[in-house]
Amino acid sequence: METVNRQIVLAARPVGLPKESDFRLVESPMPRPRPGEALVRALYLSVDPYMRGWMRRNGTSSRTVEVGAVMVGGIVGRVIESNDPRLAVGDLVEGSLGWQDYASAPAKALRHIDPSVAPAPAWLYVLGMPGLTAYFGLLDICHPQPGETVVISGAAGAVGSLVGQIAKIKRCRTVGIAGSGEKVRFLTQQLGFDAGFNYKTTSDYYAKLKEVCPTGIDIYFDNVGGPITDAVIQLINARARVAVCGQISQYNLEQPDVGPRWLLQLVFKQAKVEGFSVFQYADRYEEGLRQLATWLREGRIKYHEDIMDGLENAPRAFIRMLQGENLGKQLVKIAE
Repeated sequence: METVNRQIVLAARPVGLPKESDFRLVESPMPRPRPGEALVRALYLSVDPYMRGWMRRNGTSSRTVEVGAVMVGGIVGRVIESNDPRLAVGDLVEGSLGWQDYASAPAKALRHIDPSVAPAPAWLYVLGMPGLTAYFGLLDICHPQPGETVVISGAAGAVGSLVGQIAKIKRCRTVGIAGSGEKVRFLTQQLGFDAGFNYKTTSDYYAKLKEVCPTGIDIYFDNVGGPITDAVIQLINARARVAVCGQISQYNLEQPDVGPRWLLQLVFKQAKVEGFSVFQYADRYEEGLRQLATWLREGRIKYHEDIMDGLENAPRAFIRMLQGENLGKQLVKIAE
């Protein structure tokens, strides 16, 4: 049994885009499980955009990681010691255990996962928070109907890539906005999106959206915000629905970004804009997971994992994800 636990802690509050020096690798004593707890060896760590908000003091998130504290994050791991009959040594579990090699947690806070349904990393992606975010954000907020046009920003990321495929399952026309030609080809050639474009090489978002959405936009799933969203709103149809999942273009700004004021457009089109958090659907997670697992088993959902090796590289993986360098879900492999 190991006696030392490696952890990544927040070393300083980032100014703008986080730097690797904003994090620090430390060693601490190995945790020991108390009654009702299990000791988990982390195998894979998920790094996600929401973590940037948690790094602020009184920022966009209601929660804050204190300087010197272990960074928050979901992991899939293996139980190596258990003081609760609900979990046995060797079980695979998922939970919010942070950026570290080992963690002790109440058994009731850990989700037992079945590797026969999908490989371990998929439980941090299709069968985890990103999958549930895509499922409830599109279906519960936007209510897609056959033949409608759905536009997704950040479409090649963990959530956006799943939103587009669910929209196709619902027989919608799906358009993805991504940050490279490779990503657009991934969306259209592998995931079945009807169209897409690279926003980094597009000078006029409005003109390009008008070209690829000739009948207008019925649903917009917004992961990005900023000028892309400003352009989309100009082309929404009557009774359009907009789900605001994230605003990643804004997360590293030190001052608010003031864009066009488009609330009047919502009046003209009788459109709905709704922000959401996946956590508001906690009592329905099983419903979402059952459907996602069915689509996965039927081959109706495909996914791509972007994996970086080593806990020590978690800050680098997190930063590249914020810069949009990942394709699909950004994960960190910690152990076999």
